[in-house]
Amino acid sequence: MPSGLMALIDDVASIAKLAAASVDDIGAASGKAASKAAGVVIDDAAVTPKYVTGLSPSRELPIIGKIAVGSIRNKLLLILPVALLLTAFAPWAITPLLMCGGAYLCFEGAEKVMEMFGGHEAEEKPVSDDPAHLEKATVSGAVRTDLILSAEIMTIALADVTDAPLATQAGVLIVVALAMTVAVYGAVGLLVKLDDIGLHMAKRPSRSSQAIGRGLVKGMPGVFSALSVIGTVAMLWVGGGILVHGSHTLGLAWPAEPIEHLAHAVGGALGPLGGVAGWTVTALLSAVLGLILGGLIAVLLHQGLKLFGRGAH
Repeated sequence: MPSGLMALIDDVASIAKLAAASVDDIGAASGKAASKAAGVVIDDAAVTPKYVTGLSPSRELPIIGKIAVGSIRNKLLLILPVALLLTAFAPWAITPLLMCGGAYLCFEGAEKVMEMFGGHEAEEKPVSDDPAHLEKATVSGAVRTDLILSAEIMTIALADVTDAPLATQAGVLIVVALAMTVAVYGAVGLLVKLDDIGLHMAKRPSRSSQAIGRGLVKGMPGVFSALSVIGTVAMLWVGGGILVHGSHTLGLAWPAEPIEHLAHAVGGALGPLGGVAGWTVTALLSAVLGLILGGLIAVLLHQGLKLFGRGAH
């Protein structure tokens, strides 16, 4: 009995160690995958506030909450099962799908650059006299947009753990899905309420509180503009980087190897700053390639839509 009990205790201890190691693996892999998806997350945070612009302030947080719930549903009920099926039965498809997502990010980033320079008109918000209908349409449109961005986040995370056991892959994807959703929509909720916080502080008797409040109110338009620019750059950098890495994975030396050689050369020439300089060169060239490829896709798409439109008439 004592020997049997000790054996049982040893077995339980071994299982506990394995479970702890699995949790550690999931945590480490989740952090690594999340960092690679940072560009998409920044863009997600930059895009979402526009959906509550012009709506009643009392409905801003409830709308963001509904979008966040839709985002969780997208990630866990739609994207997660498909992702796990891909790793089980068609792992070869992950890199091409990831590159398709990268091309989409480049296209979106290039479109935003074109909008900044008046290349074409931005998409108009839905118009309705019924607030409930407008809110429903707003949430529906935001959740559709989130589906694409969430798919890209989850695919980036999946690509980093394709060699891990299925349980670890599922754990990583669940952690990334929940963490990214909380990070994005928590940040968005804070951002859209900072002007209200500023107004409240501006009404307090303290002069320092009033100064900070007025600064928040005046500064928020600039913050949103800066966030939009950062999101656009991040899309181009991440999208271009995905295409560069994906093409190299598929056996193409160009453009990945020339970019890598140039980054090493610049990094080696700058000594202590070499790591930062090499990363900057890689990110910058990836963004430039992303802008060029995204611009080509945007031009071809818009020209095709025009041709089909004329043909329909």
